[in-house]
Amino acid sequence: MNIFRLTGDLSHLAAIIILLLKIWKTRSCAGISGKSQILFALVFTTRYLDLLTSFISLYNTTMKVIYIGCAYATVYLIYMKFKATYDGNHDSFRMEFLVVPVGASPACVVCLSFFQILWTFSIYLESVAILPQLFMISKTGEAETITTHYLFFLGLYRALYLFNWIWRFYFEGFFDMIAIVAGMVQTILYCDFFYLYVTKGELSIDLKH
Repeated sequence: MNIFRLTGDLSHLAAIIILLLKIWKTRSCAGISGKSQILFALVFTTRYLDLLTSFISLYNTTMKVIYIGCAYATVYLIYMKFKATYDGNHDSFRMEFLVVPVGASPACVVCLSFFQILWTFSIYLESVAILPQLFMISKTGEAETITTHYLFFLGLYRALYLFNWIWRFYFEGFFDMIAIVAGMVQTILYCDFFYLYVTKGELSIDLKH
């Protein structure tokens, strides 16, 4: 495992922990898109079904279990435990506009196995799963500091994974066009947010000014 993948995984884990702690400590999920969290739960479920059929390493299995568990814990906190604080009016992005076309893409490739279709679906879906959250922030006009930290570490995770693919190509001869393109799309979606994060790193980020 190279340093870019390791730091990328740690950044991803940090983002998830930051979000969970924010919800738990404030007893509120205000400003958090439940729809993005549902999409991430779907991403991890479809990507890591191979837990039932194969074992790669203790690290790999542990991280997969943590990602799945944390994703569903977040969804539970938003839609069950702290449902009264969930802002459904602003979390209005239509998930089907993402899930349907993303789901149709790998299904059209007849040479893929069932698990390959699920993996490809998860890669494509992850690249756009943050859109409901970004859409929600654009509607409300601002984001809490803790939410911006969550988004920052998610974006950092994807950027580091791009370097991971470059490293693997040059030193391992490994090349995965699907993962690279999806990673680039996801990183591009964060670019505007990164700019605001760096230039307006205050207690909240006002996206209307």
